[in-house]
Amino acid sequence: MRLRQVALVARDLDPVVEALCRVLGIEVAYRDPGVGVFGLRNAVLPVGETFLEVVSPERPDTSAGRFLERRGGDGGYMVIVQTDPLDAARRRVSELGVRIVWETTLEDAATIHLHPRDLGGAILSLDAMDPPDSWRWAGPAWKGHVRTDVTLAIAGVEIEARDPAAMAARWSGVLARPASASGAGEHEITLDSGSIRFAPEREGRGEGVSSLLVRARDPEELLERAREAGSPVSAAGIKIGGVHIRAI
Repeated sequence: MRLRQVALVARDLDPVVEALCRVLGIEVAYRDPGVGVFGLRNAVLPVGETFLEVVSPERPDTSAGRFLERRGGDGGYMVIVQTDPLDAARRRVSELGVRIVWETTLEDAATIHLHPRDLGGAILSLDAMDPPDSWRWAGPAWKGHVRTDVTLAIAGVEIEARDPAAMAARWSGVLARPASASGAGEHEITLDSGSIRFAPEREGRGEGVSSLLVRARDPEELLERAREAGSPVSAAGIKIGGVHIRAI
C-alpha cells in the first residue's frame, strides 16, 4: 500500500502547473480527456514514480468548484493510495459504512473514490493497477516524462482537521493501517511507501490537504528555485497551488 498521487484543485490550471514544473523540476506527462465527465481539465506530473495532479473546473456546479468556494481558493483535493487487492478494500469500506462516490474497473486499473464527508479532509481514492508498477492516470508514456534531477518522490501528505485523532481513526479503518500520535496534536498513518499526517487546523481554511512532503536531491536548492520562480517561501514551506511543499 503506497501513497501514489495527490491532486490539487486550482481556479486557473496553467499558472499552478507552470510553478510546479519550474520549482520541482518536473514536467507534464498527460492531460486526461476523461476528467471532462466531471467538468474538469487537468495535468498529471510525475515526481519519480509518484504523481501530482492539478485539476480545474471548466463549468459551473462541479464538486471541485464547490471545494474552491468552501476553502476560499486553491488547495489539496484528493489523496490516491495504491492498494492490491481492491476487493479487500471494498469490504472494509462497506463494513465501515463509507460511501463510494465514483468507481470504475478497466482492463489495467480499478478505483473507488470515497465520500469526503464520511472520512473528512479530502477525497480518498483507492486504486489497483495491473501491472502494479503502472499508472494509467498518467497516460501511456509517463515514464518518458520522469525528471529526477531536482525531486525524487512525494513522501507524505498533511491534512488539517478539527479533530485530527478522529479523522486519523476513520482513515486508519479504511486503510487498515494504524494511526499513531506524532506530537503537537498530530497523528500519522505510515504506508509501505509514504505517509498521511493529520494535524490541527492552522490556516483558518477548514479541513483539507495543507502540505506535501517531497523528497528532494538538495532541499536548499529547491528553496532557491522557488525564490527564483517567485513562489512564496516561509517556515511552512514553498506555497504553490494553495499547499505548502516541504522538502526532505
